Amino acid sequence: MDQIKMLGFAGSLRRASYNRGLIRAAAASTPPGITLDVYDLAEIPLYNQDVEDAGEPASVVAFKLAIESADALLVATPEYNHGMPGVLKNAFDWASRPRASSPLRDKPIAVTGASPGRGSTARAQAQLREAAVFTGACVMPLPELLIGSAASHFDHEGNLIDPEIRAALVELVGALRAWTIRLHLDAVA
Repeated sequence: MDQIKMLGFAGSLRRASYNRGLIRAAAASTPPGITLDVYDLAEIPLYNQDVEDAGEPASVVAFKLAIESADALLVATPEYNHGMPGVLKNAFDWASRPRASSPLRDKPIAVTGASPGRGSTARAQAQLREAAVFTGACVMPLPELLIGSAASHFDHEGNLIDPEIRAALVELVGALRAWTIRLHLDAVA
């Protein structure tokens, strides 16, 4: 696997979101051997089995195809009320169904997140990790990147301006590349 294709998305719909900024910064700073496409979750409707039974909406089909075509996922989550946001949980609910053919199955995933609070996104990341593991995804355990007091690391447009955080993000993406290759090699061995 010389070139790793990653898909990055954030669990926030706000235009100037810190977490969308993390995904943009990761896409702009990918090390050699990695491409990272940014995906916007805004068009994915709330999960409803009646809707699913009638035929998945085009936005859900597109999201699943984007996951399927990626070698790995980079997910950035804010923390709302000590948990992951509904936008992100909803996206994982759609992508996980039906379980037997879910594009999340065996997919390498790295998790990160930024929050204005001092607690960063530890609880949201823990919930996201748990939900992703249940889908059969392979969540990378380390390194972790939790960013608190986000306003001091991002500008008013949600762009990452902190070089130390950018370096840590590049390290995280590089580790996801290595994790993806390791899992791929284990699968073919």
